[in-house]
Amino acid sequence: MVDKKADIFNCGRVLFSSKGFKDTNISEITKMSGMATGTFYNYYSSKDELFMDIFLDENAKLKKSILESIDLDANPMEVMKEMMFLNEKGMLSNPILKEWYNRDVFSRIEQSYREVNGIDSVEFLYESFIEVVKKWQSEKKLRSDIDAEMIMAIFSSIINIDTHKEEIGLKYFPQVLDYVAEFIMKGLINGS
Repeated sequence: MVDKKADIFNCGRVLFSSKGFKDTNISEITKMSGMATGTFYNYYSSKDELFMDIFLDENAKLKKSILESIDLDANPMEVMKEMMFLNEKGMLSNPILKEWYNRDVFSRIEQSYREVNGIDSVEFLYESFIEVVKKWQSEKKLRSDIDAEMIMAIFSSIINIDTHKEEIGLKYFPQVLDYVAEFIMKGLINGS
């Protein structure tokens, strides 16, 4: 039996990757998947919902690959810099994730991300990284007077800054994000 939702998802991924969010429409997706346009709505309420489903899947894959590729025993500042570098590089090299930075559509995508609480799709990152934070604290690489969960909340704030790039100003956003992460890490590292 054919999984129609998976077909729609995969065809959407192909079209969003090649044409972008704005230039892809539902009729193209259903035509590629060999089904009627009305069938689409049995599985997704809108193009936005399908895109966000694909975006969250791609984002989770990127975050997993980053977590697997970095040396978590390195200096916390270096780990954070490497994570941010690999995340930006991965976002910009993936045509679906790159839409997050597309001026024409990012506010629409960010709104959808907030509505579905997209951060939940990378909850595994929190669960893995809190153990790293506790290890760094026990090794005196991070302040131990701040609870590990509070440190994770601080790290989450760095991630959430990304959803406010327009308010910050697109011209300055990448540097602001880098500076905020650097200042936070310096404040969390013992002796800084």
